[in-house]
Amino acid sequence: MREFFNPREHLENLGDLLLWTLLVVPVGILAGSASALFLWSLEQMAILRWENGWLLFLLPLGGVIIHVLYKSWGKSSEAGNNLILEQIHMPGGGVPARMGPLVFITTLITHLFGGSAGREGTAVQMAGSLADAYRRLFRIDARHQRMLLMAGVAAGFGSVFGTPLTGAIFAMEVLYIGRMQYEALIPVLVASVVGDFVCSVWGAHHTAYHIDIAGGHHLDLRLFVLCVLAAICFGLASRLFSSLVHRLQKL
Repeated sequence: MREFFNPREHLENLGDLLLWTLLVVPVGILAGSASALFLWSLEQMAILRWENGWLLFLLPLGGVIIHVLYKSWGKSSEAGNNLILEQIHMPGGGVPARMGPLVFITTLITHLFGGSAGREGTAVQMAGSLADAYRRLFRIDARHQRMLLMAGVAAGFGSVFGTPLTGAIFAMEVLYIGRMQYEALIPVLVASVVGDFVCSVWGAHHTAYHIDIAGGHHLDLRLFVLCVLAAICFGLASRLFSSLVHRLQKL
């Protein structure tokens, strides 16, 4: 019969929790610093692009450069976020250190020539590669790889947008497709908060979004219902997109 309260088991869990929390702090520092450099660089690329409108016509050349970089130097880095997800689900070969600088450079090239590239993918890949490089450099046991990668994802996402709580939720839920991994709550939240703090210390600026509540300070029930319906549609659209991508890859 299983004991209702096993002190040894709880002490072991507490020890793991403390160890993970200590291990993820450097990951947050690395991810926050990388996001700060990335945000500053994006701002410089935007200034250059607006001052030199003719750069837009070189967008095809930028695409060729990115393709050549990934084909000649990228190796497994070309898998991007999918590689990080695979290593979280089934730890193995790890994430190559070259993924970070490669996605950093190619994203800047895209923005310089007026292309469309999101920040979250770049931040997650930079932080994931830094987290795994940190694990290998300090020879941290491979059994901690999954937690360190999750911490990197949380810190990268949280710091690049200035939303540490969202970064933690993203790492716990999205990576496991809707199932919360509560044992990772404290480590990934610590990593995300540290990453956001470090990014702010470096002086990085985040885009501020102001949201007005319709009807003054009172909740508009009609607007609330519409938001719920919209969220359902967004979720179904995401599921459809994901399913189509997998089916097309099989074909």
